[in-house]
Amino acid sequence: MKIQFAPLNVPFSRRVQTLAVVQWLFSFIALAQCCLALFILLCLTDLWFLAALYAAWLYLDRETPMLGGRRSSWVRGWRVWRHFRDYFPLTLVKTVDLDPKLNYLFGFHPHGVLVAGAFGNFCTKASGFGKLFPGLTPYLLMLPFWFKVPFFRDYIMCAGLVSSDKRSASFLLSQPGGGHAAVLAVGGAPESLEARPGALTLQLLSRKGFVKLAIQHGSPLVPVFSFGENELFNQMPNPRGSALRDAQERLQKLMGVALPLFHARGVFQYSWGLLPFRKPVCTVVGRPILVSQDPCPTREEVDRVHTLYLNGLNQLFEENKEKYGIEKHRHLSFI
Repeated sequence: MKIQFAPLNVPFSRRVQTLAVVQWLFSFIALAQCCLALFILLCLTDLWFLAALYAAWLYLDRETPMLGGRRSSWVRGWRVWRHFRDYFPLTLVKTVDLDPKLNYLFGFHPHGVLVAGAFGNFCTKASGFGKLFPGLTPYLLMLPFWFKVPFFRDYIMCAGLVSSDKRSASFLLSQPGGGHAAVLAVGGAPESLEARPGALTLQLLSRKGFVKLAIQHGSPLVPVFSFGENELFNQMPNPRGSALRDAQERLQKLMGVALPLFHARGVFQYSWGLLPFRKPVCTVVGRPILVSQDPCPTREEVDRVHTLYLNGLNQLFEENKEKYGIEKHRHLSFI
């Protein structure tokens, strides 16, 4: 394979953008392991008492990821996130105003490999969520597994990440006075195994728990489609039924996390590596789907609202796809 190296005269601003994405990628794929190793190291040294103190804190603070987390405006506003935004670039688009007196459940699609659009738009201030939706505070839901990792959990909570279990989402959607937006990548880990350039397949047909939750709290459902999310990485061929896909699905069922074998470009060359491609990602927030609150919705009501949601998401996609380079004849596929 012929390697295409980056030119030496790349503008300094682009090098800084690349560095910003390197640290984000490191946080996603290696920081948790480093934090766990640090905790174990503390346990095995004369500083074991620090590990013991932190373990006590971990126990006392164990409920926080389910109770809105502990966000930091300072961390969310770091300048590095602006460079991260400009690398792709990332853009957040509003289609309608959202009433800040309500709590919302945002359904983010597609999951992509590393949900770059969801992180950049809802876990940082870089794309201006607060200006587009004044009075709303976004919370990105993440697998509960990650909130058990020492130190790492505290860092991701600073960005506004909270646990994705039902109790956590219910806490956000039940807050009096409104102003909360729980953001859920509905397709979850299984959908990341479908993420590759050109893919328009969403795992949605059997995913109705988020709809039931919205009805129970009377929270409007807001479809969100992130155009370009699947264009950021290539993925090793893993068709359904292949040995690789079977192994990935077994791992996902065992640990709750998927392991997409992705690749894109490197730091100093464009031919191969783990950095995402410089492809624009535009995250469009659609029209809210209002629901009537019912603590015990029937299956028929859940199915009805789920159909409304599918139609709303499909309409959002169809109205915007040609603006973002998707051919007119291409459509979403739900599985």
